[in-house]
Amino acid sequence: MKRIILISLIGMMAVISAGAQSNLKKIYDEEADQMEQIDKAVRKAGKEGRFVICQVGGNWCRWCLMFADFISKDEEISGLVNDNFCYIHVNYNPRKPKDETTLKMLERLKNPERFGFPVLVVLDGKGNVIHTQDSSLLEEGNGYNRDKVIRFFSNWTPEAVNR
Repeated sequence: MKRIILISLIGMMAVISAGAQSNLKKIYDEEADQMEQIDKAVRKAGKEGRFVICQVGGNWCRWCLMFADFISKDEEISGLVNDNFCYIHVNYNPRKPKDETTLKMLERLKNPERFGFPVLVVLDGKGNVIHTQDSSLLEEGNGYNRDKVIRFFSNWTPEAVNR
């Protein structure tokens, strides 16, 4: 009887967890050419005097979707991001074989996958990697710490970097 109850609880937790992830908006274009996506953002950022932030991850990653949801729902954070960055979601799935474009993207971004997902790569207006942020350092409990996230974005604005 205890075994049946335990199995039932595990099953219910799996269903609840899957449901929670499915409520999050899918933000990664799995068909996009990653290099083209980055090039376009760099051109735009360069013209506008902003930086690019590449949130590397995928729709398969609950933490990736949670981070995007978190920053979009906080007015101060979303304002900080919109004012200073061209923010893009660069799709990457470590479970799939790496094609040539994916390999070039990883090399261009200085192999950020070593930090886990999502990983945030800051590029200047010329496309140079100036910082790679391990997003686990922004976490708190089952989510993200607002103060740490604001500090990260504030410290990597063009104004902060170019003082």
